[in-house]
Amino acid sequence: MNKQTSFSVCGESLTAPMHICGFFDSREQQYEVIIPYILEGLDANDKVINILEGNRHGEHCRCLAENGISIAEKLSSGQLEVLASENTYINNAEFAADKMYKTLEQTLLSASRAGYDSVRACGDMVWALKNLPGTDELLEYEARLNLLTPQHSVSLICMYDVSSFSQSTLTDILLTHPYVIKDGKISKNPHYVEPLELLSSISNSRSGALKS
Repeated sequence: MNKQTSFSVCGESLTAPMHICGFFDSREQQYEVIIPYILEGLDANDKVINILEGNRHGEHCRCLAENGISIAEKLSSGQLEVLASENTYINNAEFAADKMYKTLEQTLLSASRAGYDSVRACGDMVWALKNLPGTDELLEYEARLNLLTPQHSVSLICMYDVSSFSQSTLTDILLTHPYVIKDGKISKNPHYVEPLELLSSISNSRSGALKS
């Protein structure tokens, strides 16, 4: 079983493992939350993973550097990884749920073997707006993460731009995250559904759709 480690988000002290959805209405608001979270992790003995579209990497790294992070040093040591969503969440122009899940699981195991106390990951979910094949599996993937995270010392923040996603998608996303960030504050999510219950209902609705 993982050891519990503390971390801060939005000024609140929490304990890993934790799976959080962050609802943001601007990039500025997003960075106000994730920069202190990333800085704290790099100052501690945490592995930090950022996943965002490749064309944003330069801007993202500049933003981290402006906040005092020695990018080259942290990247070369392996403590910080900045990955492209098109190489992680997506494979051959499809959402690769199984690949992403396995990648994350391997990352958590290797971080532990490398001696890190915990893993902090934040992923920008904007790729899911591209209506790629497989994105209907997003809810299932997010639910499965709630079976994976309790086995590791990890905090995950899935970042959603509220102005880009439909209300029905955001409502669904709430079902899969025990905690939610909204308006720069974090709180326990009353809409969260336990993963096995949610996966069962997804499976039932899928088989019902096939029959009809």
